Amino acid sequence: MKVLITGATGQLGSAAHAHFAGRHDVVALSRAALDLSDATAVTDRVEAERPELILNCAAYTNVDGAEDHPLEALRVNAIGVQSLARAAADHDAVLVHYSTDFVFDGRAASPYVETDAPRPQGVYAASKLLGEWLAAACPSAYVLRVESLFGGPAAKSSVDKILDALSGGRPAPVFVDRIVSPSYVFDVVTATEELIARAAPYGLYHCVNTGSATWHELGEALVRRLACSNTLQPVSFASVSMKAVRPRYCALSNDKLRRAGVDMPTWQNALDRYVARWRARREQGARELGTGE
Repeated sequence: MKVLITGATGQLGSAAHAHFAGRHDVVALSRAALDLSDATAVTDRVEAERPELILNCAAYTNVDGAEDHPLEALRVNAIGVQSLARAAADHDAVLVHYSTDFVFDGRAASPYVETDAPRPQGVYAASKLLGEWLAAACPSAYVLRVESLFGGPAAKSSVDKILDALSGGRPAPVFVDRIVSPSYVFDVVTATEELIARAAPYGLYHCVNTGSATWHELGEALVRRLACSNTLQPVSFASVSMKAVRPRYCALSNDKLRRAGVDMPTWQNALDRYVARWRARREQGARELGTGE
């Protein structure tokens, strides 16, 4: 199968590239290689490559920046998705578009399901919701909502920041009252491939690891796994001033994904596997540094 990946140098895109490259014919495109805001470029590239599957991992993710640059967010997160969807439909390709928990207002008391009404609270969130709707221009489209991603070759996540702080004995600020469903990028891309292989019904799915936690609970889990001193710095969500409104309760239910035959590991299991990779990477770096490589 020929797979075209947009946003291939980002956190999710680089994980998708690493996962699919060993199994399929992959065309991995960075934002510099394909600007989604250029509809003609999107049409021409899909026409030239003729992929059977398009994974749209590209996104404008600067949540606060979107408040000042709404058109830029809309061009990438919405209009660019429409261009990809139309191109995919023209060439009978399957489109996978990744969205976000930010489409909700965060006022729930139990994990959101796909039928819950979205209520975006900022420009970034609104642009992502519009992208979900525009993805429907492709009749063979999966829209997968993901959140609190960690891991992958381009690891720049909040989990990595906490790990680096804990391992260095520095304070690690963590919210005690923001609830998320932490998700390992390699579990997300594996689930993506399984959905396609199973020919699951097209549509909207929450593609997250099973379970939920506050960032403080996640930090405590990392402290236990590292067996290090606890330098977590508890922070109240309400005490932090941010330009864009963010949802406080962000847990997503992946029951629909499970009913489609795709079982997601718990976030604790995912964290175990990622910390093991993180340790191995650090040990390898220390060995190379010691040998002058």
